[in-house]
Amino acid sequence: MSRRRFTLALPSALLASGCAAPHQGTGRPGDPIVLTLLSHYASGELKAALQGPVDEWNAAHDRVKVRTKAVEFSDLLTTFMVRQAAGLGADIIHPYCLWNGQLVRAGVLRPAPPEHAEEIRRGYSEAAVRAASVGGTVYGYPTEVQTYALYYNKRLLRETGFPGPPRTWRELEEAAYRTSKRDRYGNTLVQGFGLSTYDDSTTVGQTLALLNAAGGRFVSADGRSTAIDSPAGRAVFDLERRLVTAGASAPGVNVYRAFPSGQVAMVVSAGWWTGSLKSLMGGDYREVGVAPVPVPETDDEPATLSTGFMLGVGTASRHPREAWEFLRWLNTEKTGARGAKATRMSRLQVSVGTLTGRADDMRTLLGRGGDPNLRPFLEALAYAVPEPNVPGAQQAKSLLRKNIEAVWTGQRSVEEALRTTRRQVDQEVSRSW
Repeated sequence: MSRRRFTLALPSALLASGCAAPHQGTGRPGDPIVLTLLSHYASGELKAALQGPVDEWNAAHDRVKVRTKAVEFSDLLTTFMVRQAAGLGADIIHPYCLWNGQLVRAGVLRPAPPEHAEEIRRGYSEAAVRAASVGGTVYGYPTEVQTYALYYNKRLLRETGFPGPPRTWRELEEAAYRTSKRDRYGNTLVQGFGLSTYDDSTTVGQTLALLNAAGGRFVSADGRSTAIDSPAGRAVFDLERRLVTAGASAPGVNVYRAFPSGQVAMVVSAGWWTGSLKSLMGGDYREVGVAPVPVPETDDEPATLSTGFMLGVGTASRHPREAWEFLRWLNTEKTGARGAKATRMSRLQVSVGTLTGRADDMRTLLGRGGDPNLRPFLEALAYAVPEPNVPGAQQAKSLLRKNIEAVWTGQRSVEEALRTTRRQVDQEVSRSW
C-alpha cells in the first residue's frame, strides 16, 4: 500500500540505486552515455517489472545505457525537488501527474519535443494526455493510468437482495443501508459503503470520482479557483454525510484491510487495487465485482476520476535527445506476436494489474486472459476526468481532504466545509501561479 501513500516528507536518503550500470560517460567509443531513471518503483513486482525492459534496452544498445534509481513514493516529489536544487536531477523522472504544474514551475521538466508530443496526443486517451500536460504543453509519456470505479462484494449484495451493483445514488444508498451491520454494542461489522480516512488518495479520490459522476469539478477550467462549492459538490458532501450519520460508513476503518475480509460491501477506488485484492483474497476474489461509479440519476452520463504517472525528461539532463529516444522505445514501440502487439509499458502495467492510457494496447492485452475486473477501468478511460495538476494541486488536495473529513466527523456542516474549501483552495491555487 505504501506506493499509494500521498504524505510527503524529506527523504532520509536522496536515492537508492537500482541495477548496476556502466559509469557515467560521454558517449565516446568505450564510454557510453548512462541515463538515470528515477521512479518510485523501488521494490517487489514494480521494481522487477521496470527492470525487465531496461535490461532489454541495455542488452541491445552499446552507446546509451539506462540505470534505474528509486525512492519510496512518499519521498518522490521531495526527491525531485531536492535533487534539482542540488544540481543532481535525473535524466528521466517518473512523477505523479498531480505534481506536474509544480515541477514545471520549478523548472524540473522539459517540454516534449514536437514529434514526441504528437505521438503522445495521437496514441493515448484524452484524460492521459491532459494529465501529462500543463497549460496545453505535453511534458511526457503517460505510464500508469488509474481510473476509479465501484468495487463490490457480490456475496454481501446477493444476501441482501441485490442481484447486481447499484447504478444510481438512490440504489447505492439503499444497498449501503441494507448491507451494513453492527454488533449490539454499536461496533461496525460491515460497512455498506466504504468511506475511509486512510490517505489523500482514498479520501479525496473517492469523493472526486463521485463529484465528477455528478457533473461537478474540483478546480475551475482555468485552474485558478475551486469549483466544488456547487450543487454537485453539495450533493456529494450530503451523500457522504448521510452514509456516515446512518452508520453505513465508518471512515475510521481501513478499507484496504476490511474489504478483502468481507467487512465492506462497496467502495470506490482505483484500478491498481485489483492486483492486490487478487493476491490477498485467493479464491474469495471470485466474489469481487467492479462496476462504473454510480450516477445521481438513471439518465446521467457516466464520469469518474483518473489519476496517473508519466515519464518525462529532466531539465538537468545533458543528453535529452537520447532520453527521449529511450522513452519512445519503451512507450510506443510494439512487441509481441502478430495480432497481439502492445508497447513494453503497457505490458509492464498489465503484469502488475494496472493500465496505461493506450486503450488499443489494453484491449489487446486484456482480451487474452486478463482479469475481467479491469475492463470497467479500461472503459472509463473514455469518460474519466483527470485530476487538476495546477502548481498548488498537492496542497489543494490536502486541504480538500481535511474538509471532507470534517464533514464525516461532524466538525463542520456541509455548507461550512464547502465555504472553507473554496476559501482555502482559492488562496492556494491563485498564489501558485
